[in-house]
Amino acid sequence: MRELYIVRHGIAVEHGTPGIGDDERPLTAKGEKRMEEIGDALAALDLPLERIVSSPLPRALRTAEILAERLKTAGGVETASALRAGADAHDVADWLKLQPDPPLMIVGHNPTLDELLSLLLLGAPAALPFEFKKGGVAALRRPSRLGERYALDWLAPPGVLRKLSG
Repeated sequence: MRELYIVRHGIAVEHGTPGIGDDERPLTAKGEKRMEEIGDALAALDLPLERIVSSPLPRALRTAEILAERLKTAGGVETASALRAGADAHDVADWLKLQPDPPLMIVGHNPTLDELLSLLLLGAPAALPFEFKKGGVAALRRPSRLGERYALDWLAPPGVLRKLSG
């Protein structure tokens, strides 16, 4: 089995902010600070991480860069258009099947990540009984056989991770 860490990007400039298109929204200063704290908490967990792949949109890419810095990920950050805002969860799941086995962290957007978690864990992109908040992290294990579902190791909301960093 391999580890898969799914991260929702940090707090970004609000949708509809004048002069900033949705695809160009950056993290806020508060979003950056909180992602640094979350990165410190994840670093303390000593995750067996080899790759971080992000949506190319600025809010997700900056989230991934902060995490790569805090986790001291040697490979830096890769981008994949499959993780863009509005992506279909089935397309992301198909993309995941093509990725090599070493532990992987992906950074993206909702509602895609909510739907992806549901699809990987439950077999359908239905509503989950929880909200995957900005900066939240889910740790999954990929099955060893095709057709099996992923297993959830843990799910941490951003507030819990930030408390672990301090």
